[in-house]
Amino acid sequence: MNVWGDKRYYSLDAYIKKTFGEKLYKISLDGGMTCPNRDGTIDTRGCIFCSAGGSGEFAGDRSLSIKEQLAYGKQMISRKYSGSSYIAYFQAYTNTYASVSYLEEIYMEALRDEDVKVLSIATRPDCLSPEILDLLSRLNQIKPIWVELGLQTIHEASAKFIRRGYTLDVFEKAVYDLKMIGVCVIVHTILYLPGETEQMMLETISYLNSLPIHGIKLQLLHILKNTDLASYYERTPFHLPSMDEYFLLLGKLLSHLRPDIVVHRLTGDGAKNLLLAPLWTSNKRLVMNTMQKYFKDADICQGKEFSCQNHLHSIN
Repeated sequence: MNVWGDKRYYSLDAYIKKTFGEKLYKISLDGGMTCPNRDGTIDTRGCIFCSAGGSGEFAGDRSLSIKEQLAYGKQMISRKYSGSSYIAYFQAYTNTYASVSYLEEIYMEALRDEDVKVLSIATRPDCLSPEILDLLSRLNQIKPIWVELGLQTIHEASAKFIRRGYTLDVFEKAVYDLKMIGVCVIVHTILYLPGETEQMMLETISYLNSLPIHGIKLQLLHILKNTDLASYYERTPFHLPSMDEYFLLLGKLLSHLRPDIVVHRLTGDGAKNLLLAPLWTSNKRLVMNTMQKYFKDADICQGKEFSCQNHLHSIN
C-alpha cells in the first residue's frame, strides 16, 4: 500500500492518517522554560539564529496554565478545523530543561486532556538526563510521546558558528537513548547555513539515514530581527536561495532521504513582524501551493536515488 498518498515523500499528514485514522492539529505551548544556551550554563547568547522568544513565536502565552493554553489553541483552530484531536506541542525554548517534578506536572496537564492524542516535546539532546528519560518512558505508556531534537547540521564548523553548544556524539547518544524507551525522535535541520554547500547538506541527510529516527523537519534558514544572525547578515551578507532554488534542493534531499522517515516540515515560516530574509517565505500559502505543484510536476520521489537497505539493520 502507498502510504504517501498524492505526495512524493512520506508526509506527516499521511503518517497521522495511517496511524490515527484522522487529522490531528498541533497546538503550540509554552512551558515557561529557558535554555542552557541562554542562562549561562553553556552560553548567554543563545543560538545565533534564535529569536528572543526561543523559536516559540507561535506558542501559547506562558502566563496561562497548560490547560488554558490548550483551550485557547482549540478555540483558534476551530475556525478551520471541525475535529477534536490534537498534538500538544511544547515548542518554546528547551522543553526538558526543568526539574522532573515540574516536567511531569505540565506534561500530565496536557495528557489529561482527552482531545490530546500525542505529546510532542522540542528540546536539546544535552537536556535528557536518565531521570527525564525515565519520565518520558512512563508517559509514553499513556499516550505517544514525540521528542524533537535540534541538530541543524552535522558539520562542526557550522555548529560552532551557530553556537549550538554540544557535539555530534551527544546528539547520537540522545537518539539511541530515546529509541531504547520507544519514543519517536524527530530531528530539526537547517538548510543554507552560511558556508554550507549542497553536498554538505546531503551529508547531513545521509548521516540521519543511518540513525533510528522517525521524522525530520527541513527548515530553511530564516534571518529574524534582533538576532545575532541578523547583525552578522548585515555586516557579511551571504547567499540565501530563491524559491525555485530552494525547491530544487528539497527535491534532491528528499530523493536521498530514507523512505520510512516522516517529513514534518519542508520550509517553516518565521513571524512576519520579525522576518528580514528570505522575504518570499512570508507568503506561506503561495510557498506551499507552488512547492506541491513543483513536486507533482518534477521527477522527484523519496528514496528513488537512494537505497536504504544498508541502514535498515540500525532501525529494526
